[in-house]
Amino acid sequence: MATARFRQTISLLDASYALPKEPRLRGPFERVLFECAAYLVDDARRLETFRSLDAAVGTDPAAILSAPKEEIEKAIAGGGMQPARRAEKVREAARIAKEDLGGNVASVLVLPFREARARLALFPGIGAPGAEKILLFERSHKVLALESNGLRVLVRLGIAAEKKSYAATYRSAQEAAGDVSRDPFPFLVAAHRLLRFHGQATCKASRPLCDACPLARRCPFPAAAQPPPPSSPSAARRRR
Repeated sequence: MATARFRQTISLLDASYALPKEPRLRGPFERVLFECAAYLVDDARRLETFRSLDAAVGTDPAAILSAPKEEIEKAIAGGGMQPARRAEKVREAARIAKEDLGGNVASVLVLPFREARARLALFPGIGAPGAEKILLFERSHKVLALESNGLRVLVRLGIAAEKKSYAATYRSAQEAAGDVSRDPFPFLVAAHRLLRFHGQATCKASRPLCDACPLARRCPFPAAAQPPPPSSPSAARRRR
């Protein structure tokens, strides 16, 4: 039942939104840089920050490590708060790529799924969900990769169960989606992007736009989110 609802949800979202094109990124290390060079900014600023880093320093691990930290910091200054801290993350990512992965992050893509995910999760700010996204978007391993906005959507729909930890909730969503090994990569990439976009634009963490939601008729959250109707004076007297 949950698996069918998950697939119906993706179909409805696909019919409701026209997503922008994916940014062109050359391999898994550029995807790492795309994530760690910016912080708490929208997609347009994140892409602008990545392009600024690429133009000023490049995206080769050796080039990043040989560049002065101040140059990296200046290149990514427009990517949100704490540019110095973000520059450190960029340099740490380059160090891991060069020293731990021999300068060839793409070699991770041919490893078994769990090993590949563990290697990519070593990069700063990536973690297991981010590693799964990289493996999916590089068309290396088929997995339902989610981030917080998409996961929130599935929890509110009742497709995923909210657990005591984020990791357990995340696993619940993946289990609900069923076996995705036979799904084409474009479907799984679209599922990630559509759920994320819906969570950002409509099913927001606070003040979700339930009246404008294409999933409202299938979602128990709007009813649960509404305050109970006020009691009439007569009903109040009967309770006394």
